[in-house]
Amino acid sequence: MSLSSRSAKLALLALLSASTLYCFYKSRRLRKLKLSLNPTGCSRRPKLFFISQTGTSKALAHRLLNVLNSNELAFDIVDPKDFEPEDLFKETLVLFVASTWEDGGPPPHAKFLASWLSESAEDFRVGSLLLSQCKFAVFGVGSRAYGETFNAVARDFSKRMKALGAKEILAVGEGDVDGGDIDKCFDDWSRQLLKVLKVDAVGTGADLYSGIDEDFDAESVEEDDEDADPGEEDIVDLEDIAGKGPSRKSTNVVETNGKLNGKKVMVTPVIRASLEKQGYKIIGSHSGVKICRWTKSQLRGRGGCYKHSFYGIESHRCMEATPSLACANKCVFCWRHHTNPVGKSWQWEMDDPLDIVNSAIDLHKKMIKQMKGVPGVTQEKLEEGLSPRHCALSLVGEPIMYPEINTLVDELHRRRISTFLVTNAQFPDKIKSLKPVTQLYVSVDAATKDSLKAIDRPLFGDFWERFIDSLKALNDKQQRTVYRLTLVKGWNTEDIDAYSNLFSLGKPDFVEIKGVTYCGSSNTSKLTMENVPWHSDVKSFSEALAAKSQGEYEVACEHVHSCCVLLAKTDKFRIDGQWFTWIDYEKFHALVASGKPFDSKDYMAPTPSWAVYGADEGGFDPVQSRYRKERHHRPKPTS
Repeated sequence: MSLSSRSAKLALLALLSASTLYCFYKSRRLRKLKLSLNPTGCSRRPKLFFISQTGTSKALAHRLLNVLNSNELAFDIVDPKDFEPEDLFKETLVLFVASTWEDGGPPPHAKFLASWLSESAEDFRVGSLLLSQCKFAVFGVGSRAYGETFNAVARDFSKRMKALGAKEILAVGEGDVDGGDIDKCFDDWSRQLLKVLKVDAVGTGADLYSGIDEDFDAESVEEDDEDADPGEEDIVDLEDIAGKGPSRKSTNVVETNGKLNGKKVMVTPVIRASLEKQGYKIIGSHSGVKICRWTKSQLRGRGGCYKHSFYGIESHRCMEATPSLACANKCVFCWRHHTNPVGKSWQWEMDDPLDIVNSAIDLHKKMIKQMKGVPGVTQEKLEEGLSPRHCALSLVGEPIMYPEINTLVDELHRRRISTFLVTNAQFPDKIKSLKPVTQLYVSVDAATKDSLKAIDRPLFGDFWERFIDSLKALNDKQQRTVYRLTLVKGWNTEDIDAYSNLFSLGKPDFVEIKGVTYCGSSNTSKLTMENVPWHSDVKSFSEALAAKSQGEYEVACEHVHSCCVLLAKTDKFRIDGQWFTWIDYEKFHALVASGKPFDSKDYMAPTPSWAVYGADEGGFDPVQSRYRKERHHRPKPTS
């Protein structure tokens, strides 16, 4: 081999070695970058805490976890109740998605962690360096409707962590579950967080994770990024994680950033997804309709609801709807587990009342049609069901909040559809301005200020004054009025005297007394089956309350299946020993159409014997067929 040939080969080998070494070096640097972003070899991975009551914060935390994992950032998701707070000093990075619950405090499962942070931050013996090796960020989930306590837990966690020496890597994010911007706020905060985490992991903050290579060179990342596709995003967007978050698009409304025509949308994607999962049909941007189980029951000839027994409605022709899914309370017995928004006043985009009525009827008919072929549903009943004659404006939320409620009621009456409207006694001015409805209810969930606050959890600071004024406003109404009492054992079943004192304020025609319905376990409610009264309990309470009225009210009807009893004004609805609690609906519509003044005595009808209190039928219509399910509840032992 010639000298020149040997030199050429050596040069080639040197070039190949250099290339191999460079590739190896570059590969090593890339490996270090990957390790820094996903330190699976570390003894402790960063923590992502969810502090959640209704499940919103927990869902958001899991969404964030998916995004972090997709960006090769490994975290452990943690429920505070399973974490020892004293171990926080061992952590180098923690994230919190934190909800605020009653009176600005945390949900029960996070109270111990919150107390530990508070006590430690205020204990001079602990010092301000306990968490000096820890970095953190907090996103808060709350409702601006609660004023000063909005996201109080998230703010307090930030304050306490900093007081103990932890470094906040991103300002507290604040989402409003009732303001329509929770998704956008969380998405924006999450993107900022990802950028901070990546910059810190490869730059000045390489100590974000324990175990990151101390020799890691941040400049190598910039060099490597030059080889990347400039059109490719290095951070995975939340919307790119298929199925992890609800879509922003809606078939009913066109919204941009949680707004419609520049105004907030009441039904956000999160709220829409939750309500639709429960069987609601959402109308436009703030209304809803849902088929009631009693509608299905009477379609099948298996009995009607208590309003059929007490007032003669045809349950299979009743449409359950609301023009406002928002409410001003978060009652402990809420059937909807607080998946609907809350608010003190109307602040959202407003849909046309005619569109709401048309859509509600169309959607209701579609749900009725789905009953075709169900055992017991005859063609006659199905056709009747497709022509609703009653509307229960009590589905969820506070229908009286809707600014065009009078126009909506007029439209229903024009179609000869009766109206049963329920209000939560927080908008007395709305009650005063309300046009005549077939029957107006006011929820009287408690008889004292303290118990009302505990049960209804109202947003208004002057809730008790509003409650009293609402009852007084009822007294001025000429049409049928009702106090609606929901008995919750252990909460409001001992206040007979206090309830009796409220009768003189509103002087209602009727008092409905119903045992609370247990809707399964929920993080939003402390209720259990122990809080559900027996029908015998409801009867005893009703009889005692009637006795307190000294003859002004008597027990008139009952519906055993619904655990419900009706008191009625004796001098008004009992004539010659016969109760007249039922309604002549054709007469009512004729009176409305006349435009002349009328009162509740003008459209009353006789109550059938089977619906009267104490009847053997227990309020069950004998023309219906009763199907009894097997129950295995053990009777309570008698003392």
